[in-house]
Amino acid sequence: MAMSVPPRLALGVTAAAAAAVAIPAYLKFIRPRQIRWGATDEELTRGMPGDDIVDNPTFNATRAITIEAAPEEIWPWIVQMGLGRAGWYSYDWIDNLGRPSAREILPDYQLPQPGDLVPFSPNGKLGLRVKSLERHRSLLWWEVKGAATWAWALYPQPDGTTRLVTRIRILYNWQSPRILFYLVVDVGDIIMIRKCLHGIKERAEAVSRDRRAMRLLVEDAVTEAYKSA
Repeated sequence: MAMSVPPRLALGVTAAAAAAVAIPAYLKFIRPRQIRWGATDEELTRGMPGDDIVDNPTFNATRAITIEAAPEEIWPWIVQMGLGRAGWYSYDWIDNLGRPSAREILPDYQLPQPGDLVPFSPNGKLGLRVKSLERHRSLLWWEVKGAATWAWALYPQPDGTTRLVTRIRILYNWQSPRILFYLVVDVGDIIMIRKCLHGIKERAEAVSRDRRAMRLLVEDAVTEAYKSA
C-alpha cells in the first residue's frame, strides 16, 4: 500500500530540489555576467573610490553605460538620487513608493557634503552616507561601519560621450537578519541598476540635446544678424 506524501512536505521537497539546481546555475552562469553589466575589462580592473573600504566583498558589482552628454550634464542627476528626493530613475513602484522619479534638476540636492544621508527608507532615516566626492567626477556613498560602498564615476571620452561607471561592494554578514535582503539584492540588483543607468542616460541626453539645439539657434541668429548688418 503506497503511502501518501503530505502536500506541505511534497512542496518543500520540490522547492529544495529546484533551489539545488537554480542556485549553482545562477552562481556559475548568470551572476558573473550580471555583476559586470556594460563594463569593459579595463573598467572592471580600474580602481574606484571605496575599493579600500570593504575588504574581500561578497558582492562586488561594476556596471557601466555610455551617455551622449558631458560629465557636468550627468552629475546633477546622480547627486539628487534618493528615496523622497529625486527617486532612483528605476522601477518607481518598487523603489520609490510609487512616486515618479524626477525629470528635472532639484536645486535642494545639488550640493552634497560628506556625512549627508542618501535615504533608502520611507522615513528617510536609513540609507548610505556621502563618504567623498569630486564634483563632476566621482561620488562615494558608504555604510559607516564599512560593510558596504556604492561608487559613481564619470569618465569623459574623446568622442564627446561619457562613461558612467558604478560599483557596489558589500560584505555579507551571514549572521544578520538582513541576510535575506542581501540575497535578494544579489539576484535582483541588476534589474534595478540597469533601469537606473538607462534613466540617468535618458535624462542627461535630453538636456544635452536641448542645450545643443539652443546653442545652434543662437549661433544661427548671430550669423543672420551679421549677414543683415
